[in-house]
Amino acid sequence: MYDLNSLGWNDLFEKDSLTYKADGYSVARVVLEHRRAFRVYAECGELLAEITGRVRHEAATRAELPAVGDWVAIKAYPDEKRATIHGILPRHSKFSRKAAGRNTEEQIVAANVDTVFVVVGLDNDYNVRRVERYLVAAFESGASPVIILNKLDLCDDIGQKLNEVGMLAAGVPAHAISSVTNVGLEQMNQHMGRGLTVAFLGSSGAGKSTLINRLIGKDVQKVREVREHDSRGKHTTTHRELLILPSGGLLIDTPGMRELHLWESDSGLSEAFEDVESLAAQCHFTNCRHQNEPGCAIKEGLETGSLDSARYESYQKLRKELAFLETRDDTQARLERKQRDKKLIKAYNRMKPKRG
Repeated sequence: MYDLNSLGWNDLFEKDSLTYKADGYSVARVVLEHRRAFRVYAECGELLAEITGRVRHEAATRAELPAVGDWVAIKAYPDEKRATIHGILPRHSKFSRKAAGRNTEEQIVAANVDTVFVVVGLDNDYNVRRVERYLVAAFESGASPVIILNKLDLCDDIGQKLNEVGMLAAGVPAHAISSVTNVGLEQMNQHMGRGLTVAFLGSSGAGKSTLINRLIGKDVQKVREVREHDSRGKHTTTHRELLILPSGGLLIDTPGMRELHLWESDSGLSEAFEDVESLAAQCHFTNCRHQNEPGCAIKEGLETGSLDSARYESYQKLRKELAFLETRDDTQARLERKQRDKKLIKAYNRMKPKRG
C-alpha cells in the first residue's frame, strides 16, 4: 500500500487525472523501466505493468511511452500483482536527451523531477565544460539544478572549484561533499523532502552509486572502482529506477553518461549562459556575429577579460550542436513523411480496382 502524496502526487496531477478516473482507471507512478516491462507503485501496492497495444500503437515516438517518474493511468489487478497502463498523465518536467544512434529521436531519462543533482567528481574527471553541458540539459528539463562536487576527500583546492562552478550559472546551489567520509551530505537534505523527486546525473566514475548508497543507508547500487589514470569507470547503473529515501524524498538514478547528447535545449542554453547572452544583447548591432563588427560587447568582453574565452567557446560549441540537431531533426521528419507517402501510395495501388 502506498500513499500517493508520499510519491509526489499533488493537486496538478489530480486535475490531470480526472478524465481517466471518470473512465474507471486509477493512477500509479512508474518506478522502474526495464525493456518493455514497468514496475509501478499504486495505492493498492507494487505492481508489474505492461502498456496496452493501443498506447503502444498511438505512440509516435519513444518519448510518448512511459518513463521512470511518470504518473500513469492503470487498470489494476491487485490479486495478480499486475496492471495495464492505459495512458500517461502530462509531465510537469522531464529530462530529455538525444537517443543513442544516428536517428534524431528524443529519449526521456526522467519525468516529473523537482531537482536535478549534477554530480561531478573532484578527481581527474573534473571538467567545468562538462558541468556547463549538464546545466544546459538540467535547465531545459524544467527542474531546478544543484551542483554536487563529490570526492571532497581527493581535492586540495575546494575553494577554487566552488568558485569556478559558482560562476557558471547565477543562483545555482553548489555543495562540496564526500560520499566516502560522509562529509557534507547533510547539505543535500534540503532538496530531498517528503514527496520531492530528485534525479542524479553525471558521468561514469563521478561516484553517484556510492552517494546513493549513503543516502539510502544500504548498498542498493553496485559500485565499481574507477581507473586511476583518468578517473573513469564502467557504467555501474544499467537501468533507470526511482528509489524512496529514508527522508521521504524520491530519487531517480540514471545510467552513467559519458557523453550527454542535448535535446531541444534553446531555453536551457539561455539560462545556463545568461551572462554570455546578456552581454551579447549589449552589442551595437542586433545581428552582430561577434567577429569584426564595431560596438561588439562580446569582443570587448573577451579583450578585457570580463568574459572567459573558454566559456564563450563552450557556448558557441553547444549552440552549433543544437542548431545541427534542429536541422537534422527537420531533415529526418521530411524523410519519414516521404516514406509514409510511399507506403500509402503502394497500399492505394494494391487496393485500386484494375480496369477492364
